[in-house]
Order: sequence, then structure tokens, then C-alpha cells
Amino acid sequence: QAQFVESGGASVQPGGSLRLSCVVSGGHFTWYQYAWYRQAPGKQREVIAIISRSSDENYARSVNGRFTISRDNEKDSLYLQMNNLNREDTGVYYCNRLPDIGSWGQGTQVTVSS
Repeated sequence: QAQFVESGGASVQPGGSLRLSCVVSGGHFTWYQYAWYRQAPGKQREVIAIISRSSDENYARSVNGRFTISRDNEKDSLYLQMNNLNREDTGVYYCNRLPDIGSWGQGTQVTVSS
């Protein structure tokens, strides 16, 4: 079964940037589309960015124009470049296939606060 290890989260000020990474193991990485998910405090986990097998990208309205998802098929890795962060971006970020496989990594915490 695939496993996901996210990293790169931190505490930043509004307007700041972060780059999240996700290493995927235990599966055929290139066979699948993936997504970054975010769980804000007190809210359900939601899809915020999707990347297809051919690297087509789609974004939730809340992050469109500020976040960029990418994949490196040589490194079995996903990335999320996040720019112009705001307080509503605070949460735990996860990567997974889309649809998800039901098993999750530990996530990485992003806190946007002045």
C-alpha cells in the first residue's frame, strides 16, 4: 500500500511563502493522479490542488493563483509551492492519491499568523 510522508510546514507571517514536499512510497507513482489536501482547525479535510498523471493542474478557488502543485516522477515526490499565504491557509496539509486511498500520512502543519 502507498505511504505518504509530508514535510515543509512551518509558522509564517501573512504574505509569506512555503514549499511543501511529499514523498510517496509503496506504489507505482506514475500511475496515479494526486492531490494536496488541507484540514483547517475545526473543519473537514478538503482538496486544494490536484495534479494528473500528465501533470495537468487544478486548484480550489481559495488557493488558485497563489499555490502551485508539481510532481517529480523520478523522485516519486509531490510539491506544493504556496505564496502570499493568509490566515485562512492555516491547517494541516496532506498529500494522497485522488481519490484518496483511505490511509494518510502524518501531515505537515502550516500556521499563518502575525
